[in-house]
Amino acid sequence: MAGKDRPPGLMAMVREDIGCVKARDPAARNMAEIILTYPGLHAVIHHRVAHRLWCRGLRFPARFLSWFARLVTNVDIHPGARIGRRFFIDHGAGVVVGETAEIGNDVTLYHGVTLGGTSWSPGKRHPTIGNGVLIGAGAKILGPIHVGAASRVGANSVVVEDVPPDMTVVGIPGRIVRDPRCRKAVAGRIDLERHLIPDPVGEALTLMLDRITFLETRLAHMQGRTPPPPSPVGAGGNDFRAKHKQGTGHGHP
Repeated sequence: MAGKDRPPGLMAMVREDIGCVKARDPAARNMAEIILTYPGLHAVIHHRVAHRLWCRGLRFPARFLSWFARLVTNVDIHPGARIGRRFFIDHGAGVVVGETAEIGNDVTLYHGVTLGGTSWSPGKRHPTIGNGVLIGAGAKILGPIHVGAASRVGANSVVVEDVPPDMTVVGIPGRIVRDPRCRKAVAGRIDLERHLIPDPVGEALTLMLDRITFLETRLAHMQGRTPPPPSPVGAGGNDFRAKHKQGTGHGHP
């Protein structure tokens, strides 16, 4: 294998894992704090070692090491899972990654995320996560589906179908709500403006209220009577939009 194609060694990957925390977490102040106090980082480092044991056929030592990592970090990553470079679990707690899950480079997970299976059958049962994906707190990605590169999954979403690249998904079941062109570019860093994700249900209700107001006014005009007073949301649903403006988030950094 050519030198430029050879995957980095264990220590090189660990150094990258440590370095990416500083870039993605505004609360990270220095390397000592990151190395000593970030359970998500500890879980990833344990997995790097356990995965190498697993690939060499040392299944019981690999499972025991992953069990120990879960005990001390509250993050459960099966040693068979394939994880790329610069993987970051923020607020590492309650994260579960299944055996056949595949995670690309530069992926960020928040607490409570599950990459789970939906079948008892052997073989590929868990999701494949593309490069640069961000998955919000409490989200569940279930089954052998693919989440495209640079996509965003909102907090507490349940995704059971493939997600195209560069999309934002929210809800139960997950649905696409934002085109990549609407995202604000942040040079070299992940987009933390999760509160700006739209609320598709709120937008649908707003359109319905606008239509009802229009039809009531038209009916009153045809009957030659005074139109009814506007509803609390008003024409255009401005109050409703203001109430639901924040939409669904990914969690907090």
